[in-house]
Amino acid sequence: MVYAAIAIAIFFLDLVIKNWVEREGTEGEEKKIWKGMLLLRKHHNKGAFLNTGAGKRKLVAILSVVLTLGITVLFLVTFSMKGNGILKTGLAFLLGGAYSNTYDRIRRKYVVDYVSFPVKNKAIRRIIFNISDFCIMIGALCMVIGSLKE
Repeated sequence: MVYAAIAIAIFFLDLVIKNWVEREGTEGEEKKIWKGMLLLRKHHNKGAFLNTGAGKRKLVAILSVVLTLGITVLFLVTFSMKGNGILKTGLAFLLGGAYSNTYDRIRRKYVVDYVSFPVKNKAIRRIIFNISDFCIMIGALCMVIGSLKE
């Protein structure tokens, strides 16, 4: 049950932040936060990672739903397994992030991204994330580690 709670917490935390960014943020504006370690930037991502597929938003949304449902099935199957908390934690992080971004794609027709890194490299500085993106990356890494552990 703790793993489901992790996924739900990630979904709602990101949803609250995205709603706040939508209300308070101005597209194109940058604000340094967390002692200048991060940049707060409102961005509407109409595709997948780095706006890939922005011209095919319906297809991106369908793929997002299909992949999220597949991860959900895998997540439910792991409940019957004993042990391997790393894999289960990874699935919880992945699922929380996937549901949040999929919700955005269906409800808003875009994903709200809002944080980037203040680095000198312009290509990296241009990339804007949300908490769900980080959770998806962490979840995928944990799943790999958990799978290798078995």
